[in-house]
Amino acid sequence: MKKGKGLHTIDLSAYPFSSHICDSNLFLVSTIQPNQSEAPSTLVREMDGGLEGNYPMRAKFEKMCRDAQIEITKAIEDIDGEGKFQEDCWTRENGGGGISRVLAGGKVFEKAGVNLSVVYGSMPQEALQAATERGVDRAKGMAPGERVPFFACGLSSVMHPKNPFCPTMHFNYRYFETDGGVWWFGGGTDITPSYINEKDMKHFHGSYKEICDKHDPKYYEEFKAWADRYFVIQHRNETRGFGGIFFDDQNDRDPDTIFEFSKECLNNVVNAYGPLVEEHKDEEFTQKQKEWQLMRRGRYVEFNLVYDRGTVFGLKTGGRIESILMSLPETARWEYNAIPEPGTPEAEFLEVCRHPRDWA
Repeated sequence: MKKGKGLHTIDLSAYPFSSHICDSNLFLVSTIQPNQSEAPSTLVREMDGGLEGNYPMRAKFEKMCRDAQIEITKAIEDIDGEGKFQEDCWTRENGGGGISRVLAGGKVFEKAGVNLSVVYGSMPQEALQAATERGVDRAKGMAPGERVPFFACGLSSVMHPKNPFCPTMHFNYRYFETDGGVWWFGGGTDITPSYINEKDMKHFHGSYKEICDKHDPKYYEEFKAWADRYFVIQHRNETRGFGGIFFDDQNDRDPDTIFEFSKECLNNVVNAYGPLVEEHKDEEFTQKQKEWQLMRRGRYVEFNLVYDRGTVFGLKTGGRIESILMSLPETARWEYNAIPEPGTPEAEFLEVCRHPRDWA
């Protein structure tokens, strides 16, 4: 693990409006301390004065994220064989901070990032509405203009392999609290291939269906449909990829129960994704297939910059650009009026993006 020179801003990639809001006019946060060679043993503060909350859950969720960050980055380094993650750590005076790990220019992965964030602050009610689909409900009872104290902890990641037959993967798992004891969990893992591979998709979706079924028989159908709705490039009338699971605002049962579900989903990332990359990382491909992958990456960029709630919010509110764009691939491609020939694998792929399929 390489130690980087460090970042000098807050990475908020852990929660729904993503990695991107660090404007002091939006969030009241404390000064960031100089980057450290190693992160402290915990970024969660035990008592925080005005914002009372569920400290045991905050600490437990942070530990889950830290453990997963270590395990996932080690697994990705092992799969890559050459690339190493660069680590940056930072803290803030009144608690919180982050650990960012990014691998670039590896043998297998063009770019991979796994970011941990623990954040304390306050935000305007309109920002809360961007953070969650039920933001309006969360702000009920508050005076107009009153800011919302909050705590957020989460782990987010994007993996962009070089080989066109290896899919891109994204995940984000988060725990959120606002003043007054309001809390919820959110998260999900989704897959963005460039070519259809039935075996790969059945493995990926099947592994998450197994976890969902264990916790609630309705979960997989509900959360897969949620992912299919969310990851739509509306101006193209197609999905970004082949979905996965996506959930937010989960507080309808005991928090420990939802925590265990989130933990199993997060700990399934390597099992769901690793075999797909191992299977295809050394496969030969043509220049045409590489160009198609780069065009699909262009679609990935379009979704993130136009529709992703976190990215759009961050760009409109003066967030740190490096944090906002961490999820984007290093290379992408756009061709004018590029329409695949009927009957080709590329045309078949587009058909699935326009009419999502059931894989599990």
